[in-house]
Amino acid sequence: MTGTDVRTEAEDSGPSGYAAARLRLLTEGARSGPPRRAALAELTDDWLGGLFTAAARDLRGVSLVAVGGYGRGELSPRSDLDLLLLHDGSDPGAVAAVADRLWYPIWDLGLALDHSVRTPGEARKTAGDDLKVQLGLLDGRHLAGDLGLTAGLRTAVLADWRNQAPKRLPELQELCSERADRQGELQYLLEPDLKEARGGLRDATALRAVAASWLADAPREGLADARRRLLDVRDALHLATGRATDRLALQEQDQVAAELGLLDADTLLRQVYEAARVISYASDVTWREVGRVLRSRAVRPRLRAMLGGGKPVAERSPLAEGVVEQEGEVVLARAARPERDPVLPLRAAAAAAQAGLPLSLHAVRRMAATARPLPTPWPAEAREQLVTLLGSGRPTVQVWEALEAEGLISRLLPDWERVRCRPQRNAVHIWTVDRHLIETAVRASELTRSVSRPDLLLVAALLHDIGKGWPGDHSVAGEIIAKDVAARIGFDRSDVAVLSLLVRHHLLLIETATRRDLDDPATVRSVAEAVGTQSTLELLHALTEADALATGPAAWSSWRGSLVADLVRRVSAVLAGDAPEEPEPAAPTAEQERLAIEAYRTGGPVLALRAQTEPVTEEETAQEPLGVELLIAVPDQPAVLPAVAGVLAVHRLTVRTAELRTLTLPGDVDDGAVLLLNWRVAAEYGSLPQATRLRADLVRALDGTLDIAGRLAERDAAYPRRRGWTAPPPRVTVAPAASHHATVIEVRAQDAPGLLHRIGMALEKAGVRVRSMHVSTLGSNAVDAFYVTTGAGEPLPGDDAGSLARVLEETLRG
Repeated sequence: MTGTDVRTEAEDSGPSGYAAARLRLLTEGARSGPPRRAALAELTDDWLGGLFTAAARDLRGVSLVAVGGYGRGELSPRSDLDLLLLHDGSDPGAVAAVADRLWYPIWDLGLALDHSVRTPGEARKTAGDDLKVQLGLLDGRHLAGDLGLTAGLRTAVLADWRNQAPKRLPELQELCSERADRQGELQYLLEPDLKEARGGLRDATALRAVAASWLADAPREGLADARRRLLDVRDALHLATGRATDRLALQEQDQVAAELGLLDADTLLRQVYEAARVISYASDVTWREVGRVLRSRAVRPRLRAMLGGGKPVAERSPLAEGVVEQEGEVVLARAARPERDPVLPLRAAAAAAQAGLPLSLHAVRRMAATARPLPTPWPAEAREQLVTLLGSGRPTVQVWEALEAEGLISRLLPDWERVRCRPQRNAVHIWTVDRHLIETAVRASELTRSVSRPDLLLVAALLHDIGKGWPGDHSVAGEIIAKDVAARIGFDRSDVAVLSLLVRHHLLLIETATRRDLDDPATVRSVAEAVGTQSTLELLHALTEADALATGPAAWSSWRGSLVADLVRRVSAVLAGDAPEEPEPAAPTAEQERLAIEAYRTGGPVLALRAQTEPVTEEETAQEPLGVELLIAVPDQPAVLPAVAGVLAVHRLTVRTAELRTLTLPGDVDDGAVLLLNWRVAAEYGSLPQATRLRADLVRALDGTLDIAGRLAERDAAYPRRRGWTAPPPRVTVAPAASHHATVIEVRAQDAPGLLHRIGMALEKAGVRVRSMHVSTLGSNAVDAFYVTTGAGEPLPGDDAGSLARVLEETLRG
């Protein structure tokens, strides 16, 4: 039977004919999805049109209007019928009689009805008082009666909506936020509400309303398909349950999946999550644009007055090479060329996350369309930018979602596709696999001060459950994937081994601590054998805590934390028996010795800024530390460290690694002590300064004529650095028994301009000598070790060392 035959049967047979035609339409297998919804709406239109004609007879100034979901033609099998009986107010009694003759046949069939009877004026007033009514009227569609009356109301409602948009859109955004707080996020829930949860059908309708305001528009790509998918699932849910429900309960998911011809319930949930993710991202972008437009409208009149009527130019502040901030978003600089700069997507993402700003939709789409793929293995900068992104705390989530929405994450990490939107049917887990991995990285960013290799911690957090996309034990599968990914990212062999071990054993500590007898020596020995080293143990401890915290409230507690800490303490004691001796310092190179001799003979600093000029293979590029090498030799004197660090900060040079040691010159130089500093530096953006300028400023810094602190404070006041998240507080500790010749002070802090200068000043003020130092910046984390002695060259007494650590920590917190 064709659609025309069904409609004719409904018209000929009245309510019983409509019911039979409706049942046939919903049970026949030939049509589903949009064609069935459209046919059901058309069938219902014809039936209601017949009812209205019979009820109204010759009455004028009356029309029947479908609103809400019915107005959009989105009738699911158990959807309400949202109807407005519109009249001009000339004969209320006759209109009331028409209403009775319309509503009762609908109720008699057991159909849910949401109805109202209003004049155009009453409809507009109610819409002005009730945002939900206004949203329903925006989708108003004429069914029968006075077409001019319906058209007039639609025109007036749209005009009202556009005129009131600056006031009503913030109300709508608040309504969406409150609903999201109540219902949760559709893309992560095991039993989601397809309509009310964030990323559901209500949000899709809200985006239509924003577009109708002409104030902003939603990203269109994929949005219609996402909405269609959710409507298809709701149709199948109604048919499977026979109820008007929007909640996709666990016990009904297999039946709904079968109704849709899907493999299983997990496939169903992944499709729902993917659709919700598209709508959620579109909502984020749209509401951000609404806010930008409203702020612009509020500021523009004042700016015009100040600028004499000229058009204001949006301010652009540099964040990184090729990346700037404009109007609260991160965009590409005008000179940026994604097609020539394969690291740009990661650099832009890291800069956005560090600043706590969203990546603009245009920037992400441009990079997705034009950026070249990264070479294999990745260059060092790409790896550093990934670590910085992962270590940026909560802002990482929105930046990661923006990259993922345009396919950049799967392009960077192809293995990500298997865990993307993958549900976890475990009551303990509150996230999908992919979001859990990002949440673990967010949690791990708070623990970076507790490990010596925060870069390995953050990457392990990202990869620890990557094996869940494969059959079998996910830890075993993940170990294999982690080896491949870590090598592709550009880690060296030893780091690849550590990362794969962390992924393989990421459940070892929590399972052993909560399931085994810790007083049994064999238990502790087995963990020690699996872990191998103290550094790996501290990484595994931090990863265990981050993983549990990111799982859900039921996965971690003070009791579990104390059990794991007890196990770690026992394993650490076993591993301490095999601690290696302190390595001897390497002999200076010929160039280092030449610079040292020249510095001693001239009595001033000598430096060499050496960029890599020889061609290298992609593998060598990946292993090469980030930046260029800066060698400095200075006759031994006070305040060298803060002076050099301050000059580099003034010139906007980021210190990636640094070594300092005292070199005693041989041969004909008597008592020639020279400080030798070997730095790896990179420009924040732009080009490197000339070596002659660096030396001139270093001379002034050493003789006290360059006010470094004043210059840095001046710059910070003019260009304050944005931080979109609260970094973990700095941590300064004394490493016990780390050296027989000096006291080792370890500093772990958020990298920032002038950080090393402040540390150097504090050490100088404390009156200690820096015998050597080992500085590294991993992503946005500074991990520094300073070997300090008394003026006589002896290690600090225990109390003095502890006091120095406390003073230094207070200085960095200030």
